[in-house]
Order: sequence, then structure tokens, then C-alpha cells
Amino acid sequence: MDTANTVEILKECSAMLEGHFLLSSGRHSDRYFQCARLLQYPQKAEAALRPLVQRLLAFRNEGKLKFDAVVGPALGGIVVAYEIGRQLGVPAFWTERDETGAMALRRGFEVSAGMNILIAEDVVTTGKSSGESIKVLEMAGAKVSALCCIVDRIAPGVELELPFYSAVKLEAANWEAAECPLCKKKLPVLKPGSRKISV
Repeated sequence: MDTANTVEILKECSAMLEGHFLLSSGRHSDRYFQCARLLQYPQKAEAALRPLVQRLLAFRNEGKLKFDAVVGPALGGIVVAYEIGRQLGVPAFWTERDETGAMALRRGFEVSAGMNILIAEDVVTTGKSSGESIKVLEMAGAKVSALCCIVDRIAPGVELELPFYSAVKLEAANWEAAECPLCKKKLPVLKPGSRKISV
């Protein structure tokens, strides 16, 4: 897999940050991938995701993958799902949190029984948001066939139950908050993500 171009695009957009960060998963890290900085440039987003889309199309043509639509967990997955759906030529929509904080299909979005769905995210560390979206979609009768993302930064020990495809895999240390060496050094922690969690 040729990921060099995607890495260069992320660097061009200053989408790879160094420091002390609280991730949406609740874990801490010394590196944060702010894909919103990439996604603000449509042509760069298209180029960064093109190799991933080409692999997804190849797997479909080989009979290894089915997809009728792409769904992105809000907030980070919305633009990613749109761009992947656009390149694949299938509908794209999103799940989002309702007033109780639970992930839901809203805004009139619907899935039909047996519909094959790709879940699309910007960054995957634990797959928590995807897991919540999968439950919602499966309860509505759809079948989630795979998970895809821009940056794979899967935490050690995390195993995903679905086929998983990324534009690029990048290493980044991450820890449970209680074990974070940056906290022990009393370095300020930043929370650049959108999920409401305490710093």
C-alpha cells in the first residue's frame, strides 16, 4: 500500500500535531491527528483518500466487499463519509448523538433491511464511535461490511471485529489517563476532539 502521498498531504495541512492530548476515546497521547485541517481542502481530501477508495473498489470487484452506502459517525466521520461516498458513487450520510448522548440515525436518514454499509471515520484509535454506529445501523436492519478511515492509530490490544481499511497507518503512543507519563510530568493536556469528555 502506497501511503507516502497521504502522509505528505497530512503534513502539508499541519494535520499531525505533537504534544499532550486527550483523545475522544478518553485515552491520552503524545500525538494528535487533526484531520479537519485536511478536510477543509476538498482537492487534498480527494487525493488523500483516493488510494483507499481504489482498494475498496478493487475488493468489491473481486467479490470480497459489498457496499450500498457510507456512514460516518459525527463529527469527524461526516466529511470523510461524504468524500468516500462521492468517489465510490454511493450515498453518504451520518450518525450523530441525540439529546441523551446516544448515537442515532437522525435528519430523516434511513437504511433498509440487508443494506450493506461502510463505516467511515477520520481517525480510529479504539473504534468506539464506529461500534456505537454499528449497533444503530444493525438495529435498523442494515449489515455493516467494513470500517475505513484516513488514519489508523489503533491502540495496542484493540481488535476490531470487522474488516478494516485505512488510507495510512501512523504510530502514536497512547495510554489510559491513570498511566499517562505526560500527566505525571504535569504537562497541560489539550482536548482538540468534539466528544464531550472531561480533561
